[in-house]
Amino acid sequence: MKLDSRKLGFSVAGQRQNLDGSTKSYPNSQQKLQASTWVKLLELPSTFSFDEALLLCQVTEDEWLAWIPDHGEELLNTRQFSY
Repeated sequence: MKLDSRKLGFSVAGQRQNLDGSTKSYPNSQQKLQASTWVKLLELPSTFSFDEALLLCQVTEDEWLAWIPDHGEELLNTRQFSY
C-alpha cells in the first residue's frame, strides 16, 4: 500500500540529511541532475523501502544508479522519480 501524504493534510520536508551531516534540497526542474542528489520515487520498489533515493552515478542519458534506504542499489530511469 502506498501512502499519499498530500491527501492526509500534512507535508513532508524537502530536505534530507546526508551522511556527512549536510542537508541537500531537491533540485528544481531547471537544474541538471547530479550525483549525491535525493530524488522522490514515483513508485516504491518494495513495500518497506523509503520513497526517496540518493543518486550515485549516471549510467546512460536516462538512467541513474541510486541507493534506496531499506532496499539497496537500484537502476532507475528518470521517469521513475521526480526532482
